[in-house]
Amino acid sequence: MPTQYGESIVMRLLNQSGGILNLDRIGMPADMLERFRSIIQRPNGLVLVTGPTGSGKTTTLYGALAELNREDRKLITVEDPVEYRLPGINQVQVNEKIELSFAKVLRASLRQDPDILLLGEMRDQETAQIGMRAAMTGHLVLSTLHTNDAISTPIRLLDMGVPRYMMGSSLQAVLAQRLVRVICESCRAPHVLSPAEQEWISVDLQQDTINQTQFHAGRGCGHCNGTGYRGRMGVYELLEMTKAVVDAAHSEDNAYFIEVAKRQMGGKTLRKNAIDLVLNGVTTVSEAMRISNQIDE
Repeated sequence: MPTQYGESIVMRLLNQSGGILNLDRIGMPADMLERFRSIIQRPNGLVLVTGPTGSGKTTTLYGALAELNREDRKLITVEDPVEYRLPGINQVQVNEKIELSFAKVLRASLRQDPDILLLGEMRDQETAQIGMRAAMTGHLVLSTLHTNDAISTPIRLLDMGVPRYMMGSSLQAVLAQRLVRVICESCRAPHVLSPAEQEWISVDLQQDTINQTQFHAGRGCGHCNGTGYRGRMGVYELLEMTKAVVDAAHSEDNAYFIEVAKRQMGGKTLRKNAIDLVLNGVTTVSEAMRISNQIDE
């Protein structure tokens, strides 16, 4: 991108040497993983994975695809770009320059008799509606959307012009995620919370719990290039579109929908998952604060 004093460049690096992570290795809590696995085994419907760019959505979706990939199932992906090559799966890379758009490829894919479709991103109203119609007509559709959290996703679909009846009848679940850095095991050490960290975490934890918890951080060493962190782990929340949530989605009262959706999630939010990782010594309070600042509280 041209800027006032030169150019701004961002490089997205994808290390494929480790292969595709299966769902057991992405860090999802065990109870949530069990529910997510049950949802993606359904014969039809739409499952969305949401979060900002670089939050690990593609890794999660490829993990799900690897689990669903069987000889008796036809899987087609529509991506921009194709990031991993998966044996046994038909992968299509869109190319807007030759008018090979998401919507055009998706329409063609539906004539290829697929069982499962992966749509790289729901970018606009047309793509969203085609994907949802596919989910309503006997296909399992996996896709991504850029939203802050799971609860705001159905509202975002409505803002994109998707009819309420279509969303309520096709959307099965929304998995929202972020990535937190993991404390380096080589330089891990006890950490005294700063006043800002104390104030932030006291919203969720009693002072007695804070006083009794040994928090950790990395000092920085040769193994982690002085950062104190080595590797990353996913933080998740899952909104399942139960009958109560679907009924609330049909209402035009968004506040009522949010209230019902929060009850369905039972407090298992991105923030709560991040704090659990802090208490287990996996990451730092500052990392939990960083990903929490990306979420509308």
